[in-house]
Amino acid sequence: MAYRFIRTLAITAMLFAGAVSAQTITLKVHHFLPPGSTAHMNFMVPWCDKIAKDSGGKLKCQIYPAMQMGGTPPQLFDQVKDGVVDIVWTVPGYQAGRFPVSEAFELPFMVRDSERASRGLWSYAMKNATAEFKGVKPILFHVHDGSLLHTTNKQVKVLEDFKGLKVRAPTRQGTKMVTALGATPVPMPLPQAAEALSKGVIDGALIPWEVVPAMKFEEITKFHTETPAGGAQMLNTVFIFAMNQAKYDSLSPELKKVIDANSGPDRSAWVGKTFAQDALPGRKSAEARKNTFYTLPDAEVKRWEAATASVTDEWVKDMTAKGFDGKRLLEEARAASK
Repeated sequence: MAYRFIRTLAITAMLFAGAVSAQTITLKVHHFLPPGSTAHMNFMVPWCDKIAKDSGGKLKCQIYPAMQMGGTPPQLFDQVKDGVVDIVWTVPGYQAGRFPVSEAFELPFMVRDSERASRGLWSYAMKNATAEFKGVKPILFHVHDGSLLHTTNKQVKVLEDFKGLKVRAPTRQGTKMVTALGATPVPMPLPQAAEALSKGVIDGALIPWEVVPAMKFEEITKFHTETPAGGAQMLNTVFIFAMNQAKYDSLSPELKKVIDANSGPDRSAWVGKTFAQDALPGRKSAEARKNTFYTLPDAEVKRWEAATASVTDEWVKDMTAKGFDGKRLLEEARAASK
C-alpha cells in the first residue's frame, strides 16, 4: 500500500514537472561577440533576465555567443529569418548593399549621441526600412559609441597620413569612407579584425572603444585617433536585435505582450546608452598600456568631413536611383540621429 502511494506521488511529480517544462519556452539567441563583451553581458543577458521575470518564467533564453551555433556573422540575419535560431543580434551591413535604407546611420559623421541616435534609428527604420527586414520581428535597433581609428605602427593626425595604410572598415559605407580619406579599405566583420591587425594584414581599424577590451585591441594597436568629445562621430554601425517572425507569431497573446513591452524605441535607446557608457572602460584599457592618443582639432575634422561628403552624396543618388526619395531619407536620418 505504501509502495503504491509513493509510486503515485512520484508519477504525479513527474507529470507536474513535465507540465511546467512544457510551459517554458526557451529562445535560442545567437551573436558574434565573446561572452565578455558589452553586447553579451550588459545588454543581452539583462534583456533575457527581464523577459524571464516579466513572463513569470514562461520565457527564457539560451544565449550562444561567438557564433557557437555555426556560420559566420554575415549569415546571422538569415539564420533568424529562416528559423535556424529564434533571436539574433547582428550588423545588417555585414551583407553589403542588402539593407541600403538603414545605411543612412552609417554615413560618415552622422551620429553625435548614441542614445538619442538609437531611439531615432528605431523610428526611422520602422517608418522607412520595414521591407528590408521582412521575415523577422525587430525587437530593437541601435548604434554603438562611435568608431575611431586604431593603428598599429603609425599615428594618423592629418588626411595625408592615410596614404599607404590598409584600414578595416565595418560596412559598405565605412568602406567608401576609408577610400575617401585616402587609405585602402579592407572590409571585414569585427571578429576577424584582431587577427588581421596582429598579423599585419591591415594597419588600422575603425572600431568603437566599447568593444576594445573584449577583443584585446588595446594590446594589438598602439595609436588611437579620436574626434573631439561631444562632436560628430567618425562613423557608426547599425545593429538589429530581431526575432524570427514565425516564432513570435506562435507565442500566446500574453507572451507576445512581454516581447512587445521589451521592444521598441525605449529599449533601443537603453542599448545605445549602454554602449556609450562602456566606451570609457575601453579607453582606459588603452591608457593603462600607455598607448598614444590624438584628438583631431576642429579644423582637421572639417577637412575629413569635406573629404567624405561625397560618400553621403553618392548614397542619396543611389537611393534615388532605387526609387526612394534619397534627399528626404537623409534629412529624416539626420533629424532622427539628433
